[in-house]
Amino acid sequence: MMTILQSVARYETWLRAQLGPDIVEKDLEGKHKKMRESPFVFLRATYWRWAETILDICKGLENAPEVLAIGDTHLENFGTWRDAEGRLVWGVNDFDDAAAMPYALDLVRLAASALLSRRNGEPSSRDIARWILAGYRKGLEAPSPVVLDRDHEELRNQLVLPDKERNKFWKKYWEMPPAEKLIPPRYIEALRNDLPDRNMPFETKPRTAGTGSLGRPRFVAVAEWRGGPLLREAKALAQSAWLLKHDPGDVTIYVGMVASGRNRSPDPHYNVDDGILVRRLSPNSRKIEVEDEASLLLSGHMLWLMGFEIANCHASDPGRVDAIVKDMDERSGDWLRDAAKVAAAFIAKEQREYAAA
Repeated sequence: MMTILQSVARYETWLRAQLGPDIVEKDLEGKHKKMRESPFVFLRATYWRWAETILDICKGLENAPEVLAIGDTHLENFGTWRDAEGRLVWGVNDFDDAAAMPYALDLVRLAASALLSRRNGEPSSRDIARWILAGYRKGLEAPSPVVLDRDHEELRNQLVLPDKERNKFWKKYWEMPPAEKLIPPRYIEALRNDLPDRNMPFETKPRTAGTGSLGRPRFVAVAEWRGGPLLREAKALAQSAWLLKHDPGDVTIYVGMVASGRNRSPDPHYNVDDGILVRRLSPNSRKIEVEDEASLLLSGHMLWLMGFEIANCHASDPGRVDAIVKDMDERSGDWLRDAAKVAAAFIAKEQREYAAA
């Protein structure tokens, strides 16, 4: 197995070849700094490394039934949005590395991220695995979008931003500095295609966000429309890092296929346009971060819901559900806990090696 430093260099060489002059070198430098902060941030930043190593360090997962999976699953890959009916929905909000892979990997990665982000050893590894699996089994049995407007009132109240935070949200984008260099026309066109009026004026600004996607160009369209502010974001996509390792000939972008699965109620403004992901940004369309909501994200109820939402994605192919349930029933009672602990320990070791280099 190559070292983590060798892996970083090889992956970023590949990414530069994919993005060409669009790559944002300054953001890659920022990503390297983030990778030294903590094992949890390191996990978020290095999905390609997970794809390279997980089947070697967690033996037996390669035999799990394959599904069209999320891939880069972790505590911060969940958020809220408005669906086509205006309802507030919660669930997975990043599918950049979606691909066909063993179903168990989404669960192990989520559990490992919880282990790496907890404080003082709480909750226990056994509880984390138990809650995730309980939600996942229920989701396979009865998949359903997690619509907050009626059936999850308490969670809705926890996730909706108060007025002060909503004002800060809009102000942040209005005060973002303008682009210092010419923005590639295809990003502007992708943003224009998702606006309510193609002829409306808007300003395009570069944005730095995320962790694993740092280095890929992002731009936001900032506009006023019918009495209020409006935002769209465009982000470059690339081949899933899972496919890069396990099926490099498959360059299909699976983002939209998973996001719009039969058991989800997606944001109608979450679309792929010419290799660019375009989505709506608003105080209702955002991810939930550990820094702000650690106790909520690590609660039993939330981890149960995360398992449930992963099942919503996996059960888009109902023909795979029986095989998944059979596989889980044949595994030891602590299989998820044991795999997550091994994965988390390996990630923490590599993060220390990278931070010390």
